[in-house]
Amino acid sequence: MADFLLEMKGIVKQFDGVRALDGIDLQVRAGECIGLCGENGAGKSTLMKVLSGVYPHGTWDGDILFDGRPLQAQSIRDTEAAGIIIIHQELMLVPELSVTENLFLGNEITLPGGRMNYPAMNRRAQQLLAELNIGDVNVVLPVKQYGGGHQQLIEIAKALNKNARLLILDEPSSSLTASEIAVLLDMLRGLKAKGVTCIYISHKLDEVAAICDTIVVIRDGKHIATTPMQGMNVERIISQMVGRDMSQLYPQRKHAVGEQVVFEARNVTCYDADNPERKRVDNISFQLKQGEILGIAGLVGSGRTELVSAIFGAYPGVSEAEVWLHGRRIDTATPLKAIRAGLAMVPEDRKHHGIVPDLDVGQNMTLAVLNEFAHATRVDKQQELHAIRGEIALLELRAASPFLPITSLSGGNQQKAVLAKMLLTKPKILILDEPTRGVDVGAKFEIYQLMFELARQGMSIIMVSSELAEVLGISDRVLVIGEGQLRGDFVNRNLTQETVLAAALAQSSPVSVPASAAPHH
Repeated sequence: MADFLLEMKGIVKQFDGVRALDGIDLQVRAGECIGLCGENGAGKSTLMKVLSGVYPHGTWDGDILFDGRPLQAQSIRDTEAAGIIIIHQELMLVPELSVTENLFLGNEITLPGGRMNYPAMNRRAQQLLAELNIGDVNVVLPVKQYGGGHQQLIEIAKALNKNARLLILDEPSSSLTASEIAVLLDMLRGLKAKGVTCIYISHKLDEVAAICDTIVVIRDGKHIATTPMQGMNVERIISQMVGRDMSQLYPQRKHAVGEQVVFEARNVTCYDADNPERKRVDNISFQLKQGEILGIAGLVGSGRTELVSAIFGAYPGVSEAEVWLHGRRIDTATPLKAIRAGLAMVPEDRKHHGIVPDLDVGQNMTLAVLNEFAHATRVDKQQELHAIRGEIALLELRAASPFLPITSLSGGNQQKAVLAKMLLTKPKILILDEPTRGVDVGAKFEIYQLMFELARQGMSIIMVSSELAEVLGISDRVLVIGEGQLRGDFVNRNLTQETVLAAALAQSSPVSVPASAAPHH
């Protein structure tokens, strides 16, 4: 029996001459849970794609030993046959198929003659879910009937059905609620007890600390440290990841908020796209001053995204909103009209609403302002490239070339490209919906610095975030939304997470706030 279930030695992977992985070593013992940490673009996902056969043997240098034997996989099928299963951040379930059909996709149980043996598969599916303590799932219903948390657990059940010996989880909790994350971590503890080995990749370092035995940190494609979790804490992991002490997670703000109200949204109401009787946002009004960063806090499903989408003309259902800029009412019936009026929005779902995956980095950045480079029927490529390079430098966007596919960039750098696209429109008001979701600590810091710099230049910013620490670390003022209603409007002076949460959970009218922070009407 080998000392290690998995050994990766001297792994090198290049893209267009740029070393994404530069001689990385990784060792994992059987039954161990390793936390793989690093900033966006550090090489975590690339390393896992090498391990899982997405990048076939021969497209990278180095050696992989699995259970003491060389692993030279040509595809995912080869690594799955060996017992290495990867669960990607984007779930690989087929929404229309039943839970059972998803669990057995590609290795169905069949009867003589090739017909599906549904009774046997349903029994095995129920047994699998029971072993994982996943209750209240009817295995014959389509997967789309279940929320993100359940789907994530079903994805893990699917991996175990393939006899996983090594489970790789890439950002498994990025779209889960706190209670769903607790269930996920419990399930992983149970798997560890049964001897399943895990590699856990997450930006949520408190989860990594809670579940992992050993922390492996990589930075810029190089192995930095392997440390037992006992000797670590979140602060130490962060300083290893970024190579600098992040004692100050939020840059000190140096910007003055003007006295003048520049923007106002009045009576914003949104009706549920599927159930028009139900209001997702119920008659919310607020104001914004020059150079102010307004944080919008609230629990998942409170109506925050719907509120900002309606203001920007991007809400999919029926909505009403009066939007005023510099004392004039503006038309924001569609995103195009909103952009022309001086608004810009970076959406929550970068993958579906932020980028065009078929275009390169530069083309994604200039999408909203192509008319500025157009002369008659053609685009001035030189002028366009000059603007692109300017934005890449301003945002410190890490891309070897603006002609690379946008999908080849890390999440943090994709987010910067979406930001660049909106900043090229020179907006007066910038709306950021979850601007740092799926973004590592270092890139977060850079995005915050940019926000403060824009505010210093007089731009007003609205930021929706699920992370209360972020809302309090960045905002000048905080709106709290609960069940589609405005529950509080606080000036961010000595404001605590407890106060914000209490307001979000309050069942009544807006909470009373200190006189200095009275709601603006």
